[in-house]
Amino acid sequence: MKVLITGATGFIGSRLAETCKSRGFDVVALGQENNDVERGRNANLRRVGVTVASLDLGSDAALGAQLAGVDVVFHLAAAQHEMNKPDSHFWAINVEGTRRLLDASVAAGVRRFVHGSTIGVYGAPKVAVIDETTALAPDNIYGVTKRAGEQLVLENGSRLPVTVVRISETYGPGDRRLLKLFRSIKARKFFLIGGCENIHQPIYVDDLVGVLLLAAESQKAVGEVFVAPGAERLTTEQMCREIASALDTTLPRLRVPMSPMLLAGVVLEKTLRPIGIQPPLHTRRLDFFRKNLAFSDAKLGNVLGFKPAVTFAQGARETARWYREQGLM
Repeated sequence: MKVLITGATGFIGSRLAETCKSRGFDVVALGQENNDVERGRNANLRRVGVTVASLDLGSDAALGAQLAGVDVVFHLAAAQHEMNKPDSHFWAINVEGTRRLLDASVAAGVRRFVHGSTIGVYGAPKVAVIDETTALAPDNIYGVTKRAGEQLVLENGSRLPVTVVRISETYGPGDRRLLKLFRSIKARKFFLIGGCENIHQPIYVDDLVGVLLLAAESQKAVGEVFVAPGAERLTTEQMCREIASALDTTLPRLRVPMSPMLLAGVVLEKTLRPIGIQPPLHTRRLDFFRKNLAFSDAKLGNVLGFKPAVTFAQGARETARWYREQGLM
């Protein structure tokens, strides 16, 4: 099988590319090298025989040659954390870039299109458990444009077989998003913000890769949307205590109220983002301490026969081990 992966220098994309290569697939990897982390992932992919081609979905239309003979497209590239960019940047990548890739995939005769969406499309729903039927109400530009992108994908279902996977918080070896959290807990400089009783359902990266591959292989997945949560539901405090345990330490007792932190995040975002500076604190970062994100994995199990295998305690230990091996803490 020949697969094309966008966002191949991202955390999930690089892990998926490595897995596909290990299964003997012909891998076409598209990504960028905007920082040392992405350059490092590119170097790791080269070591396992995957060559990453640079392509900007926001402006580059040269997709035809890359898609020649491709059976499956895994679309994981997205504008996500660039809080110093205007809204137009998110629309260009997450919507128009997706449209461009869909059109090129149809022209190339691609047999399956798996779209990596996000639980961010739900915003902050007032329901106890979220599933595929829960109303979408994104509350930031990333979620808004990812919702528009997945709607575009589903609208193209008559042109090629498509599947949408709404990805939960993802972690594991190779992840840099949680590195600051691990480091601050290790250094005992971390503090809880607010009540920290909000729920998370993070998924280990190898479990997520398994979901994406099933979405590409199962005929039952065609035209469907799946939420991809992890094996268990944890409060923020429980999640942080599991990380502390994986690091052989404990959490400090310090706890800060949410209100002043949220006010600071709003002020920094409104002040710095318009002049192109990444805010050190913004409201999306505080979502970690305040959003309730508990999910049903019933559809994932009933349709694809998938159950996540890795508990957060296991995954946190593996993540901590990788950080140490890389000299990151």
